[in-house]
Amino acid sequence: MAVKDQVHADQYSLYLGDCCEVMPTLPDSSVHLSLYSPPFAGLYQYSSSARDLSNSADYSEFFDHYQYVVKELHRLALPGRMTGVHCMDVPTSNTGRGDGITDFPGDIIRLHERLGFQYVARYCVWKEPLTVRNRTMTKSLAHKTIVDDSSRCSNAGADFLLMFRKRGENTVPIDHPNGLLTYAGERQMPSDIAAFRGHKGKQIENRYSHWIWRQYASSFWDDVRLDRVLPYKEARDPEDEKHVHPLQLDVIERAVVLWSNPGEVVLTPFMGVGSESYGAVLLGRKAVGVELKETYFHQAVKNVAEATTAAVDDQAVMSFGGDS
Repeated sequence: MAVKDQVHADQYSLYLGDCCEVMPTLPDSSVHLSLYSPPFAGLYQYSSSARDLSNSADYSEFFDHYQYVVKELHRLALPGRMTGVHCMDVPTSNTGRGDGITDFPGDIIRLHERLGFQYVARYCVWKEPLTVRNRTMTKSLAHKTIVDDSSRCSNAGADFLLMFRKRGENTVPIDHPNGLLTYAGERQMPSDIAAFRGHKGKQIENRYSHWIWRQYASSFWDDVRLDRVLPYKEARDPEDEKHVHPLQLDVIERAVVLWSNPGEVVLTPFMGVGSESYGAVLLGRKAVGVELKETYFHQAVKNVAEATTAAVDDQAVMSFGGDS
């Protein structure tokens, strides 16, 4: 297959192709952060391509293929740097009856540990149950199930952001000398700490940054704005499943700000419509994205190009992360 198309600019390189063919062409220890959503094994089918991991014959075959992606991410990562995987528990059937779930996140963790990464954090992204019920028509989330037989009920499972670190010493600290400057989330910051934004004195006194860090350091991210996503409907083919939904921009900003410095490289091997690459560019990083599906790739090119038109300064970041 090789690369069917590619678009390059000063701040990004985007490839239409199979990430298992593109990543081996990149040099060792050249990526500061990788951030992505892999195909959710056994849950969704993203395209008809035999190269698509979502078309694996079964759950075991999915991981046989996925391990090659993780091996390449490990090779590309600088020592001491991070990779983030957005995922969720996977239902064991598509009946929506609450027949059970598979610990997809747990299997991702075990794979990364086996291939040399250190598992360091799991962040839970809350989802509103009625919204999930109305979108998926899952019977186990219906109130009628509680009325008829609550042994068949379930919950609106969280999304997870799993963070892994490549073993070794990070020689370039990811520093924030004046603390965190913006908050990506719906929760309102107390008005009496706004004056501390960008505090240049002792950081123990920086109440603004301390407040943001307390939210980010929580294992439960309950105020991510679930509707803050990039345009994607134009990229959908008629046969696409209704699930298609990009990663929330709030999650991306938190990850990019916490685990990379401005000017560093952020890689996304399953680019989709370009959400992670968009966030990286808007926040002053360099994005490398790979996407297998042509319609998604062309939408990603449009989305990421728009990020370059925004000035990368405090105001641009505020418009991305929300006015704190």
